[in-house]
Amino acid sequence: MDTSRIRAYLYLAFFVPLTFLFAASALVGTLLKSGGGIYAFHARLWARLALLMAGVRVTVSGNEHLPAGPVIFMSNHQSSFDILALLAAMPRRIYWIAKKELFDIPVFGTSMRRGGYIPLDRSDGRKALKSMDNAASIIREGKSVVLFPEGTRSLSGELLPFKRGGFILARKAGVPVVPITINGSGRINPAGQIRLSRGDISIVLHPPLALPPDISKNEAETWMMEQTRSTIVSALEH
Repeated sequence: MDTSRIRAYLYLAFFVPLTFLFAASALVGTLLKSGGGIYAFHARLWARLALLMAGVRVTVSGNEHLPAGPVIFMSNHQSSFDILALLAAMPRRIYWIAKKELFDIPVFGTSMRRGGYIPLDRSDGRKALKSMDNAASIIREGKSVVLFPEGTRSLSGELLPFKRGGFILARKAGVPVVPITINGSGRINPAGQIRLSRGDISIVLHPPLALPPDISKNEAETWMMEQTRSTIVSALEH
């Protein structure tokens, strides 16, 4: 068994209990004190401890591009460490949109719900549309969310085709899209493999994209997908 595989198993032996410990602590904290600040503190500390255990450092550039008000962050996705890196290092509090089934997990799911994360019901078209409208309303009220438009992790590091759902949400919410390029996470923990290496992850925040005022509804999502994809690729290491 190679060293990276041994490191991965040792890491998981500590990471899994740490995750449930923080989920339980965050849940108790939100029950004792209203508001999501307690959850955000727990999430950031959990992510930073997990990265420290793995020997991973994260850097962020482009903070000056962030506009005031809520945005939808669109990021490439190479590894499960993308989530840890974003939680640990983003200069703004972020929320996640996750499939409804995750919110049914004892302790973990309840903690997510108390922390203000947004469930998406994809069991049928009508429920998915209702969930999308609800998510758009929540974002307009002030929550910045992170989405992975590829929908899954890339095994090769190349950008996968984008799914349309996130861009429908961006149009409905009417907030800017901020593309994010993440580099390094795929080398640290390759998708689909139980391997872990030390290393650095870099997060590049790009200038926000806003729909042109004269663009039609049918063209809006395609325009946003193309612009987001080309922006992410412009800083992607190969």
